[in-house]
Amino acid sequence: MKLDLTQMKSLCLLRLSAIGDVCHAVAMVQAIQRQYPNLAITWVIGKVEYQLLKHLPGIEFVIFDKSQGWRSYLALRKTLVGKKFDVLLHMQVALRASIASLMIPAKVRIGFDKTRAKEGQWLVTNHAIEPQAEPHVLDGFMGFAKAIGVKDLNPSWNIPVPETDTAFAKQAITNDKPALIICAAASKAERNWLPERYAAVADHAVSKGYQVLLCGGPTALEKQLAESIQQFANHELANWVGKTTLTQLLAMLKQANLVLAPDTGPLHMAVTQGTPVIGLYAHSNPGRTGPYFYRDNTVSVYHQVIKQQVEGEIKWGKRAKGADLMKMISVADVISIFEQRS
Repeated sequence: MKLDLTQMKSLCLLRLSAIGDVCHAVAMVQAIQRQYPNLAITWVIGKVEYQLLKHLPGIEFVIFDKSQGWRSYLALRKTLVGKKFDVLLHMQVALRASIASLMIPAKVRIGFDKTRAKEGQWLVTNHAIEPQAEPHVLDGFMGFAKAIGVKDLNPSWNIPVPETDTAFAKQAITNDKPALIICAAASKAERNWLPERYAAVADHAVSKGYQVLLCGGPTALEKQLAESIQQFANHELANWVGKTTLTQLLAMLKQANLVLAPDTGPLHMAVTQGTPVIGLYAHSNPGRTGPYFYRDNTVSVYHQVIKQQVEGEIKWGKRAKGADLMKMISVADVISIFEQRS
């Protein structure tokens, strides 16, 4: 059934996590805002992700804190008491998100198409976006904007950063040398490249006149990886791992000339700032989750690996398995891309 949304006044977006995915979602939201500048938009979002996007204009955020367990659903329902949305964009195929969607009163409830509406998402929606053949995650999200009549689906980003964070970044990254930021850690250790290989690329960048900064979150895994990279490096690297907020990190990524990272949130944050990215991929398909405007920079062994692991047809989102896949990415291949971009 074709939607008639000409009288739409309010919209709720449900996308809780993760950092990379909410970066993709921002491009979709801002495409909606360009076409419907007077539309009231509420975004139900995760606690961590909110810290990155809290300065977005024209959006009311409602934080869903999953660490509170079942109480998080009650808190969401209480926050939304008395509200009624014309449209819900249910953009997360996770059971907890579908349960959360039941707390959101909306007449039109749009989810993914049948192929992608996993974990029972189709049970809590009454409309679906158009099926897409092998889309990037961002293009998949843009399907929601298209479903409500948005014509201009070209992604662009405006994620405001406080002036104090921009000043912080300009202090951390001096103007006398080009800057390479290495965000070495993904959420799972198996997706991380080897520290000695990161160090080799860092040393090469220094030899080419670059300042090299290590950036990332405050977890023990990320701090340990940064320390290991420094131990293998022949030059002193600026270690900012665990020392920045998300908006400070975003400002630093904007100041950088180049970013090196595996499939992790800061990689996609850099894309939103127009900073070229070298992505390192082995477990996931870079055509689906690669740095959107810089997929040509990706150093990937994914297709080589997945063909060895799967017989016959390979589903677009199929992940490769193995603890040592990232070892297949060579320093020479990464330096080759570095030389092309520097």
